[in-house]
Amino acid sequence: MLRVGLTGGIGSGKSTVAGRLAEHGAVLIDADKLAREVVEPGTPGLAAVVEAFGADVLAPDGTLDRPKLAAVVFTSAEQRERLNGIVHPLVGQRTAEMLASAADDAVVVHDVPLLVEKNYAPMYNLVVVVDADVEQRVRRLAETRGMAPEDARARIAAQATVEQRRAVADVWLDNSSTPDQVLAQADALWADRLVPFEANVRLRRRGKYGNPRLYDYNPEWPSQAARLAARIQWVTGGLRVDHIGSTSVPGLPAKDIIDLQVTVSSLEQADGFAEPLTEAGFPVRPENTGDRGEEETKRYHNSADPGRLANIHLRVEGSADWRDALLFRDWLRSSAEEQADYLTLKQGIAKRFASVDDLTEVATAKDAWFDLALPRARSWAEATGWQP
Repeated sequence: MLRVGLTGGIGSGKSTVAGRLAEHGAVLIDADKLAREVVEPGTPGLAAVVEAFGADVLAPDGTLDRPKLAAVVFTSAEQRERLNGIVHPLVGQRTAEMLASAADDAVVVHDVPLLVEKNYAPMYNLVVVVDADVEQRVRRLAETRGMAPEDARARIAAQATVEQRRAVADVWLDNSSTPDQVLAQADALWADRLVPFEANVRLRRRGKYGNPRLYDYNPEWPSQAARLAARIQWVTGGLRVDHIGSTSVPGLPAKDIIDLQVTVSSLEQADGFAEPLTEAGFPVRPENTGDRGEEETKRYHNSADPGRLANIHLRVEGSADWRDALLFRDWLRSSAEEQADYLTLKQGIAKRFASVDDLTEVATAKDAWFDLALPRARSWAEATGWQP
């Protein structure tokens, strides 16, 4: 099963994308729809809302008068939290029931308006954000809901900012133009990423890693690493996760593969996280031991996401390889000369193995250089007082 979090601000067109993914076969869990169901007449949820906000929030027919309730809660953060405290646990219970009934090979799309505000992003294998220009959203809300412009802007301002949404977005769909354009984006997302990602998670296999081609430094690499780290911390109970390797060195060209180091207290602890990490989208690599051909020193996972490849190294805190991974990153960050020397090596490897389809063939190509470079890095650490 693949769990996809889908979110976007009011008027962004998130429901358009959700509907399209459902047409392709996704199991859609609509948090807004569930939030309406749990406060229908006769439910404990509606009784709790009336007790909290008074009978004035009821329409003459006994249903919830949503505009009246909105007028109360969307002008006060305290009142919003009060309402959320009633509705969200009920929605969570119903969501868990729907997840439990989904097929093993399902792509479950969870449409959650407050995904960012509630810090739910790490719970999903992938987060998709739908966005549109603010003025476009205001126009849509006026046309589809009859909302006054000032009310629309107030609702938008009460939600997460664009920057906050970008921080959690693995996929960003711009819906500022015509519906056919965002639908085309949704079609491509389904075919190129969600379907193969689900299969990889279910079959416990990594994404295809390709050849050692180098890419110019991508300023998005640190934020991509942070999102992966947040998922790992979610399933490991907050273990230390560091962005290491070439993508962690600003300005350094690298393969488009994120390396993360997870700090564990023992290999037994690492083994205990094998299944949770696999379900989170980081399956165990078959050759799951060793470091650079040496004795067993770590556990090794990869990303199953074809759109964001990653190597996950679980190493014991205080071990030589754990320390050297952190040292190598910080040493390279400190020296343009060493970066240039390392880049020359990487460029040579990329050229030499340009036609190779499996990176395991080039795994040891840098060993000789590391054997010479690490003493220089350790001398730098001693001279500067560096600590991991």
